[in-house]
Amino acid sequence: MPRIVRPGLAPLFFAACLLTAGLAGGLAAPAAADDPKAREIMVRVDERDDGDDQTSNLQMILIDKNDKRRVRELRSFSKDKGEDTYSMMFFLSPADVEDTGFLTYDYDDEAKDDDQWLYLPALKKTKRIASSDKSGSFMGSDFSYADMTDRPLSKYDYKLLQEAEVGGHPVWVIEAVPRDEEEIDETGYTKMIVFVRKDNDVVIRSKIWVKQGKRNKYLDVEELEQIDGIWVPTLMTMTTKKGDQTLHKTILRTSDVKFGQALDFDQFTVRGLETGP
Repeated sequence: MPRIVRPGLAPLFFAACLLTAGLAGGLAAPAAADDPKAREIMVRVDERDDGDDQTSNLQMILIDKNDKRRVRELRSFSKDKGEDTYSMMFFLSPADVEDTGFLTYDYDDEAKDDDQWLYLPALKKTKRIASSDKSGSFMGSDFSYADMTDRPLSKYDYKLLQEAEVGGHPVWVIEAVPRDEEEIDETGYTKMIVFVRKDNDVVIRSKIWVKQGKRNKYLDVEELEQIDGIWVPTLMTMTTKKGDQTLHKTILRTSDVKFGQALDFDQFTVRGLETGP
């Protein structure tokens, strides 16, 4: 599936685009079941320029089914290494999550499993996120660890369902279905429908079928800005529902986005994660 959040929280988080959202990754030859036009569109989503040496501030609002809200402030960093992307984010507040850090190495090579680490300051311990844990919730949000990295295009079949309009913008509506159980187990998703804006190849809406619990997730990019020529989702929501009932919702606001910040690769290490921003 697409990287859901970019350049918000480390690859889904850092994409928002991820949601940012495209089903991104390797460009293996499509299977016979593929719709060639749909795959061509998703390749463009994958190849869209998302900037480099990026820093930004984030506000994550967690809303439960009783409308109780928790607000978290974060700082994020992202840097390309060839075709790979290194991303790091730190929670600044409130006190119960302060100094918690998250590091992702998002590899372009689909044969390599992306690396993720979570630093927990209360335990003074860094935990590597195993593939079997990537479908789990990221820090109590509606985003998962798997949402924060690109998924290989070769692991999905695509179908162009229709052309439509969202917020006054013409879009392609594309269905994405994982080709094997391994991908379903790692992401926790059995199917996705994504809405891709025709004018800029940005995914602005997604409906996601969750394997467990008869639930769906709904991603909406509510504000999209062009910063230094890069399309950046600055306000997005991810909502988890069971039928018509909203179980939980996450609002992600991105601000003070800057590119070309000449970040040091030494920052994107486990030691850098434990040192803090």
